[in-house]
Amino acid sequence: MILSKYCKIYPDREDADSLLLFSTIKASIITVPRSMIADIEKDNLSEEEKETLVELGFIVKDWNEEKLKMLDLMNRLNTINKKFEAVLVMNLDCNLACKYCFEGQRKGKFYMTPETADAFVEFVEGRTKEGGLEQISVTFYGGEPLLSKELIIYTAKKLKALAESNGIEFSFSFITNGTLLTLDTVNKLKTYGLKSALFTLDGHRDVHNEFRPFKNGKGSFDTIFRNMQEICGLVDIQLGGNFTKENYMEFPRLLDYFTEMGFTPEKVSTIKFDPVSKESDGIAPPDFHDGCETINEPWIIEASIFLREEILRRGYRTSKVTPIACMIENKHKMVVNYNGDIYKCPGLIGREGLKVGHISSGIMNYKQSHNLDNWKNERCLDCEYLPLCFGGCRYMKLVRDGNMNGVDCKKPYFDAVLEQLVLQDIKYGVKAE
Repeated sequence: MILSKYCKIYPDREDADSLLLFSTIKASIITVPRSMIADIEKDNLSEEEKETLVELGFIVKDWNEEKLKMLDLMNRLNTINKKFEAVLVMNLDCNLACKYCFEGQRKGKFYMTPETADAFVEFVEGRTKEGGLEQISVTFYGGEPLLSKELIIYTAKKLKALAESNGIEFSFSFITNGTLLTLDTVNKLKTYGLKSALFTLDGHRDVHNEFRPFKNGKGSFDTIFRNMQEICGLVDIQLGGNFTKENYMEFPRLLDYFTEMGFTPEKVSTIKFDPVSKESDGIAPPDFHDGCETINEPWIIEASIFLREEILRRGYRTSKVTPIACMIENKHKMVVNYNGDIYKCPGLIGREGLKVGHISSGIMNYKQSHNLDNWKNERCLDCEYLPLCFGGCRYMKLVRDGNMNGVDCKKPYFDAVLEQLVLQDIKYGVKAE
């Protein structure tokens, strides 16, 4: 037996005679005596030790066998996946005027029609007829999806009936600015399968209001926070926030405000803050130029560790370090635009040559256009971070370089942060969602 290529070894900071092992493919963590590494190399382990280390992903029989399994991983995951997931873009309109708006110049009075909603339900029905589905999950998205509240109710009602008639579980969620997700709205939507909502607060009141005001210039912070408080306990509340190099140090004030106002850790499912990304010319808001181009930027590395620690030490939950792959690799995940066009990433909406089909005609082959399997090369397969990266973010690669050729390598980022993130998971007992 030999150590897996996807095993990271760190010193145990509390015991000089021990080592910390982290499997990037299983997200398992153990502490072992330093002598065990030599025992592995000499094949001097007991059968019980071998069995445990294999199960946890730390040792394998042969690297070639491990590589072949990795090459086939996405095929296997797609085969066993029983969940259909769609991000449904209800409109590209909004009631806020965010400085860094993700839709940027794509935004406008573009709304899904009832006819397109019906076509989407028919599209999902076609998926159920293929057999094997156990779950249908829809995330309503925009713009601001709740500007289309009545159509959301209409669509969710039909999807719920479809799922129930086929013995399939149905649920839906929102990615929302939170200004319109009131108690009354939640009570109506829960009837049709609403489970969770992802709100966005970009720091405490002054910072947030600078970046995410209403169109009339009024701050939106108090409206959003009031809605979060009122619906707490009815649905899972997830919180996101977008920071820049200049303001990420201000975000802990938001967490302290939560505690002060009684919005304690048990009332929010997860909190995760992310850097604002740069957008392509022609899409980016004309007056915003502060987004990042790569996760490897030194300030993002510093901010990632700092903000995660601030979240965890106050008792709030955040994502565990765990294997993750882009939705482009998952054949059961997609983004359906307001007009029925299908994309494989929210960032690719409306981009020339990157739609992969339409709900009325199905999905075409996008292997070449989206550089599928870009990570199936010797450099990536030999990288211990592959299960945490799988070639990186094609969207960021496209924005930065104008194409999705090659990979968006995250090795510098993981070299700098992974040990700290694993130690945080141990210190605070972070569990997988």
